[in-house]
Amino acid sequence: MSAVVDPGLERTIAAETRLSDVQGQEGKLFLAGYPAEEIAPYATFEEMLHLLWFDRLPDRAELETFSKNLARRRELPDATIELMRSAASRQIQPMDALRMGLSSLDSSDRSVDEQALSVVAKTATIVATYHRLLNAQEPVPPNQEPGHVSALLMMLEGKTPTAERVRALETYLNTVSDHGLNASTFAGRVIIATHSDLISAVTGAVGALKGPLHGGAPGPALDMVFDIETADRAEPYLREKLDHGERLMGFGHRVYKVRDPRADILGEATRRLYRSGEGDEDLYNLAVEVEAVALRLLDEYKPGRNLQTNVEYYTALLLHCLGFPVSLFTPTFAVGRVGGWIAHCREQLETGRLIRPGATYTGQDDRTWIPLDQR
Repeated sequence: MSAVVDPGLERTIAAETRLSDVQGQEGKLFLAGYPAEEIAPYATFEEMLHLLWFDRLPDRAELETFSKNLARRRELPDATIELMRSAASRQIQPMDALRMGLSSLDSSDRSVDEQALSVVAKTATIVATYHRLLNAQEPVPPNQEPGHVSALLMMLEGKTPTAERVRALETYLNTVSDHGLNASTFAGRVIIATHSDLISAVTGAVGALKGPLHGGAPGPALDMVFDIETADRAEPYLREKLDHGERLMGFGHRVYKVRDPRADILGEATRRLYRSGEGDEDLYNLAVEVEAVALRLLDEYKPGRNLQTNVEYYTALLLHCLGFPVSLFTPTFAVGRVGGWIAHCREQLETGRLIRPGATYTGQDDRTWIPLDQR
């Protein structure tokens, strides 16, 4: 039987997983068996990690132990901090700095469990440390108190965050913690399948996430709302874009053929955050109005396509409300997704299989060697 070439592997099933079920036609996302909307807004990030890694939510004693084990691994080696200082002095892009920082970590003489906790803990610290250094601020040393998201905000801002800010960011990190066998997750599984180490696998996943075809574009979705400025300008602005064949950022998704369920989760988290007094509520209200106009016009211009709001739209609004610059958006995504990457690596190790797809050769097979002086 001849093999069928599947260039993007879209029709190829390369793994079995219990981690997430992405139902694109129905607009549903399940995280380890839980509808995303039933767990992401309520679980702590540590609970989500435990669920993804061990297939169950921890009890109180297990959660306390797990959280403490994570917290005590946040501190970075001196060499990594110096590397971040050097990168900041050269204005290296944050995703490149994250890749550099992760690859500087030591993977020797550690079990998979120890590496997993260390990588998750230090990913947050690298992101926060580099952000401060890039903005001419000294890093805030990580504390060893339980509460990963609270610690991240503390390292970014240098002050104790409000409960509302913690909950909003925690909801976001939980929501994006896993999403099927996407490019970065697959990259991580390919690397760990060689029995390499978790640090190498996560570093490779970060490299894949950096690519614009995978990492998404929440920044431009927010720029569109800023450009519109007032609700009365939404329709003419969006019509002009559509008349010129431009894409409306924050709408439509390669997998979801209906509304992205993550958009609803983050939309509600954003609403709560703005109405708690954080950020500019007028901006939130404008974004809601722009969304309604965009959906109406997309239905008019592209009937039958059913282009709906995707995760990027409210990601941009939520992270902006938290005071995060656009340059911090994708690194923050990585802080959440690293837990899922590691969960997939653990699954792949359990299979014991090397991932090695075939390729159909299309080159010549009748060439003969020609010495250099005869060419």
